[in-house]
Amino acid sequence: MKSVDVVIVGGGIVGTVLAKGIAEQAGLQVTLIDASHPTINSSASSTFNPFTDTRVIALARRTVNELAQLGIEVDRLAKTLHGQVPPDIKHIEVTDKGHIGLVDLSCDTFNIDAFGQVVSLSALTHLAAEAGSSYNTIAPAKVTTVERHQAFTQVTLDNGDVIHTKLLVLADGGRSTLSQQVGISKTVTDYQQTAIVFNVHTQLPHNHKAYERFTESGPLAFLPFDSEINQTKASGNGFSVVWTVDTENANNLMAMDDTDFIDALQSAFGYRQGRILRVSQRSCYPLALVKAENVATHRTVVVGNAAQALHPIAGQGFNLGLRDIVALIEVLKTSSTKSETSEFDAGAFAITHAYAKSRTADRDATVLLTDTLVRTFSNHHFPLVVGRNMALLTLGVLPNAKNAFVRQTTGYGHYKNKISGTNNNVDAQR
Repeated sequence: MKSVDVVIVGGGIVGTVLAKGIAEQAGLQVTLIDASHPTINSSASSTFNPFTDTRVIALARRTVNELAQLGIEVDRLAKTLHGQVPPDIKHIEVTDKGHIGLVDLSCDTFNIDAFGQVVSLSALTHLAAEAGSSYNTIAPAKVTTVERHQAFTQVTLDNGDVIHTKLLVLADGGRSTLSQQVGISKTVTDYQQTAIVFNVHTQLPHNHKAYERFTESGPLAFLPFDSEINQTKASGNGFSVVWTVDTENANNLMAMDDTDFIDALQSAFGYRQGRILRVSQRSCYPLALVKAENVATHRTVVVGNAAQALHPIAGQGFNLGLRDIVALIEVLKTSSTKSETSEFDAGAFAITHAYAKSRTADRDATVLLTDTLVRTFSNHHFPLVVGRNMALLTLGVLPNAKNAFVRQTTGYGHYKNKISGTNNNVDAQR
C-alpha cells in the first residue's frame, strides 16, 4: 500500500500540467493515473489517449502566460514542428452570415502581442509530460473504486494496487463514473448540435487571423494552424476548423466526399481566404453543456472537463480548465507554505473549500458567456436576429464593450484591469 499527498486521475493536458505544478510549486507527493499511455496507439485501443488526440485548441493569452510560469513554454513546440512556432492569433473577425453584424478585433488596438496561440493538443500534452519528472505516473491503469475516510481516501486500481491519498483530483474529462462515486452530480444540457472538426488549406495566407462566423446551421470557427494534408504542408495558409451544425445536417456533411464538403464549407464561410484548396479527414462529436453542481466534496475536487464541458463557441472550455488547475495549485502552494505542522493535509476541508470558492465567479461567468452565445446565435427568431446584429455592431464601435469582451475571452474577465500595455503590463504578468 502506498500513501501520497495527491492522486490525480486523468493524464491529459489538464492532469499532466496539474501534476507538475503541484509537485514543483507546492512540494507535494503526487501520483498521476491514466488509462492510456504514450506508446499505445489510439486506433488500436478503445481507450481515449490524450497523447494521440488530433484536436487543435486555441490557448487564450492568459493560458499561454500561465503555462510559461509553470515551466511549459508553448514556443518550445517549434522543436517538434520543424522549427515552426505555433501561430499567434493577432486578429479576430466575428460575423453573422447574411446580416450586417461584424466585429473586427486587432491585438494592436489593445496594445498586446496576441490574443492567444493555436496548438495541437497532443503536441502540447507531450510537451507537458516531457517537462515534468517530479511526480509519479501509473499508466496504463484504471481506478475501479474510491473509498473516502475521514483522514484519507483509498483508491483501488484495476491491477489490484491500493493507494491512500489526502486529496483526490478528478481530471479525467468526465469519461469515468468516479464523479458519481464521490457524490458529485452534474447537470446536462443537450444542444442538439454536433461539432465537425478538421483542417483546411486556403488560397490566401491566414496572416494570424481567426474567424468566428455564425451561420444558419451553427457557428463556424477558423483558427490559423498549418497542418499537413495529403502530403502537402501548409505554408501560412492553414486553418483548424470547428463547424457546429445540427445533428441531422452533421450526418449529411460527414457522408460527403471531399469535393462536395468543400463546396458546402465554402458556401458557409465565403471567400475571405480565397478558395478552400484541400480538407483533412473529419471527426465529429455531440455537443452539450455538462456542469458539475459542485467542484469539491470530501477530500475530492474536479478540474477541467470533469468540472464543466462547454460548447466550443468562443473557444473557452479548455482555457477555463487550465484556470481551474492554476487556482488549485495556488491554494495548495499557499496553504502548504502557511502550514505549521510537519504533516500537511492536502485534502483538508479548508483547502477544498478555498478551491471551490476561488472558481465560482470565473466559472459562472464563462459558462454563462458560452451558453448565451449558443442560444443567441443558434436562434432564427427575427427579433433575436436583429438584436444580436445590433449587439455585434455596438461591440464593434464601443471601446468599453470591446475591452470587456477581450478581457473575458483572453482569460482575464474577472479582473478589473483593462487589457492594455505590452508584456510589461499587469495583465501580462498575471
